[in-house]
Amino acid sequence: MEFPDLGTHCCEKTCKQLDFLPLKCDACEKLFCKDHFTYSRHNCSSAYKKDVQVPVCPLCNAPVPVRKGELPDVAVGAHMDRDCKQDSAQQKQKIFTNKCFRPGCKKKEMMQLVCDQCHRNFCLRHRHPLDHDCQGRVWAASKAGCAAVMRSLESKKISPSCQFLQNRCEAQS
Repeated sequence: MEFPDLGTHCCEKTCKQLDFLPLKCDACEKLFCKDHFTYSRHNCSSAYKKDVQVPVCPLCNAPVPVRKGELPDVAVGAHMDRDCKQDSAQQKQKIFTNKCFRPGCKKKEMMQLVCDQCHRNFCLRHRHPLDHDCQGRVWAASKAGCAAVMRSLESKKISPSCQFLQNRCEAQS
């Protein structure tokens, strides 16, 4: 042997191989050969400091905290039993949530379409006061609007004999 001080012996008890380029374990800081460098190969007692893995719940994709010495499978199982939010993760976020208030209509819209007069939500088809038989303000803002209301009432076979409506329309003219 020409260079007896060159290299280091592997710290694994069963190996003791002389290695010229030993690898230092970052957890226990001992020197090992390439075969025993990993935590599992040399049964590292300090592996818990560095080999930290956070399990993820397969149902809700949330990280599950694991205490020191606890098995990850047990922690994930307990999470699934207690506080897993799988229902909210699996259900799609509903976009069309604004239901039309008109009786018989089952349409839903993304945005609220609130009537200015009766302050109820309607779909695109029934958004105008004439289309949903608005019970709020019945009169129109102009002569043309008043005439349209009268025609609408006549076409729906509702008697436009309501004196209040006629007086209101005449007062605007």
